[in-house]
Amino acid sequence: METFLTLGKLYIVATPIGNLEDMTLRGIRVLKEVDLIAAEDTRHTGKLLKHFEVKTPQISYHEHNSRLRGQELVSKLEQGTNIALVSDAGMPGISDPGAELIASAIAAGILIIPIPGVSASITALVSSGLATERFVFEGFLPTQGKLRKERLQGLQNEVRTIVLYEAPHRLLTSLKDLAKVLGQERSLVLGRELTKIHEEFWRGDLQGAIALYTEKVQPKGEYTLVIAGSQVESNLILSEEQIKAELTQLLEQGMTRSQACRYLAEQTSFSRRQIYQLSVNN
Repeated sequence: METFLTLGKLYIVATPIGNLEDMTLRGIRVLKEVDLIAAEDTRHTGKLLKHFEVKTPQISYHEHNSRLRGQELVSKLEQGTNIALVSDAGMPGISDPGAELIASAIAAGILIIPIPGVSASITALVSSGLATERFVFEGFLPTQGKLRKERLQGLQNEVRTIVLYEAPHRLLTSLKDLAKVLGQERSLVLGRELTKIHEEFWRGDLQGAIALYTEKVQPKGEYTLVIAGSQVESNLILSEEQIKAELTQLLEQGMTRSQACRYLAEQTSFSRRQIYQLSVNN
C-alpha cells in the first residue's frame, strides 16, 4: 500500500478542438497542479498554456518518440511524478499515440484519471442528424494498399452510423473510395473546422460531396465525416435465439429495452411486439 501511495498519477486531459472557451475549469486546474505535461506538440500546447496562465513544464510525447519517451514517462510516474497527457486537440488517446502511454501506465500500476472534454467525433455525430443510438468510430482510414481496401470493405455492410476523420488533401480521394464501396447515394454529413470561426456542416450524399469538392470547393481545414449506416441487412430472417442474443448485446451497449426492440423490428422480420415478448421471456 505504501508503494502505491508513492506512485504518480497520469491525468488524461481533454483540450479544445478549436474554441478555447471549451477548455474545462477542471482541466485548467489539473494542468496547473501536475508536475509535468506530456504534449504532442509543445509549441502548440504552449499557446494554450500561456492563454490560461499555466506555468507547468512540458515534455514532448508524439508518434515519432513514443516508444522511448513513453518508457521515460512511466519511469517518472513510478517515481512519484504526476503527469498530464494532452494531445493537440480533443481527448488524448483518440487517433494519437497517447493510447500507448495509457496502456503502459496501467500495466505499471499507475492510477489513470480522465479529465473529459470536447471530442470532434462526438461533436460531429450529435450535430449530424443521423442515427446516434449505435455508431462506430473508425478514425483515419489507412492511406493506401491492402489495409485501406480491407477497411473500406469492412464498412460495406456496417449498419451503425460511421464516423471518420480525414485531412483536407485526402478528402476527395476518400469520398470517391467510400462511394465505390458504400454507394453514391449513401447519406453523409461533413463537419469542417468544428468549434472554430469557420465551422461548417455540409449535408447530402457521397455523390453530392464528390461533385462539390471536384467542381466548386477546395477542401480546407480538418474534416469529420459522419456516414449513415447500411440498410442492406434490413428485414433479416433470424431465429428467436438469434433475436435474444442481439437483444442482450444491444442492452449491454446501453440501449433501453424499448430502443432495442424498435431497432431490431426495423432490421428483421419480427414485429416490435414479438421482440418485446422475447425480451420479457429472455
